[in-house]
Amino acid sequence: MKNKQMCSQRIMKNLSVVLLQTVWVIAMGSFFLGGAVPAVAEVLSLEAAVQAAQDNDPWLVENRHSQTALEARSVAAGTLPDPTVAVGLLNFPTDTFDIDQEPMTQIKVGVTQMIPRGDSLKLKREQLQTESLQYPQQRRERQAKTVVMVSRLWLEAYKVQESITLIEKDRPLFEQLGDVAEAVYSAALGRTRQQDIVRAQLEVIRLDDRLTKLRQMQETILENLSEWISGYFLEQYQTATPTVSSIAGGGLQLPRKLPDIGMLNKPLYTTDQNADPQTLYAYFADHPAVLAIEQKIKASDLGIELARQSYKPTWGVNAGYSYRDDPPSGDRADFLSLGLSFDLPVFPKNRQDKEVLAAVSQAEAVKTTKWSLVRNMIAGFEKNRVQLKRLQERQRLYQVQLLPQMHQQAEASLTAYTNDDGDFAEVVRARIAELNARIEALEIDVEKQKTIIELNYYFMEDAEDIIAGT
Repeated sequence: MKNKQMCSQRIMKNLSVVLLQTVWVIAMGSFFLGGAVPAVAEVLSLEAAVQAAQDNDPWLVENRHSQTALEARSVAAGTLPDPTVAVGLLNFPTDTFDIDQEPMTQIKVGVTQMIPRGDSLKLKREQLQTESLQYPQQRRERQAKTVVMVSRLWLEAYKVQESITLIEKDRPLFEQLGDVAEAVYSAALGRTRQQDIVRAQLEVIRLDDRLTKLRQMQETILENLSEWISGYFLEQYQTATPTVSSIAGGGLQLPRKLPDIGMLNKPLYTTDQNADPQTLYAYFADHPAVLAIEQKIKASDLGIELARQSYKPTWGVNAGYSYRDDPPSGDRADFLSLGLSFDLPVFPKNRQDKEVLAAVSQAEAVKTTKWSLVRNMIAGFEKNRVQLKRLQERQRLYQVQLLPQMHQQAEASLTAYTNDDGDFAEVVRARIAELNARIEALEIDVEKQKTIIELNYYFMEDAEDIIAGT
């Protein structure tokens, strides 16, 4: 009888071991094979999301219209003001209103043309034309910023999607752990306790809660992404066909593979020492954000020259023709009048001097903005460079040591428990720790790609360079 009972216990233990190991092999096989992708409305790649955001951006359309408006204003500003025409009746007799009664009675037509100060017309036209050249750089900067922003949202959505996948693949394992613990407990085998069953059920509930929170995050991120890539109202401001029409909540699926984004100027990213500011400035000087400010500086310098024209007079040229009717007794000559007028800037202290001072101060303010931007770019580059270095170290640590050891620990705890030499709680803790480690490794991979994108922003020539693959 005793041998029969021991044989029954051995059979139950072997069955539990086989069941647990089978479930775990299936779960891990599903993880490494990538699992089945559910049917979805559309799969949105990173490149497609970025292209859609650029195609559907009303800011770019507004910027083009602003440039066109400024270019038109530059033509108008460089043109002489319209001449002034005056028509008058002079010295008409009030007793008869007869045009030939008095010799001074005239019908006069005059034309006056004002000539602005010095080279102010030419300088104003050049200033507006120079200022308009900042708009193409602003559009390049906007496109680059759009790539960075949309890429961050896309990568966040990818991280949440893959985190959900990892948890969903491990959830059946925790359910089976609870089933095995309950079976062993019901058979009064080993050291399994009722609290082990409750612990397994609680872990499944906690996984469900994590899934709910992740799906909430996923929906929020996708809605934020839809602001950039949706084609709503596109027909109101341009005629291009939208790349992606809209996002339908959970109907959007991202690819299962994380993009491998290449590094622009990789030696600058991987150095252990801070880059020389002069070396960085040589790169940043060609950045669209800096080039846009350079155009503002040039326009401000022309503004100084324009302000100095206020010391020169404004000229006016006028001509008039006066018609006189002939009297019955003879002929009367008509009159021709020519005149020249100009103002005298003889009190410059409170007007011309202050206008020049204001223009100089404005130009210096714009130059200060440029240096503030360059300093900010250098600081941002160094911050992201150091962050990339640490992320690469953590990535190697997880892939080479942490994840393999976590897996070994989980396997060892499972083996110990099935051999009645371990605690069920330790099995659960080891499985949860391994799951968390895989999710953390995913987060590191995603953060690394985000950081590379931030660094590429500083060195790109075209916005597409930021997310170019290796």
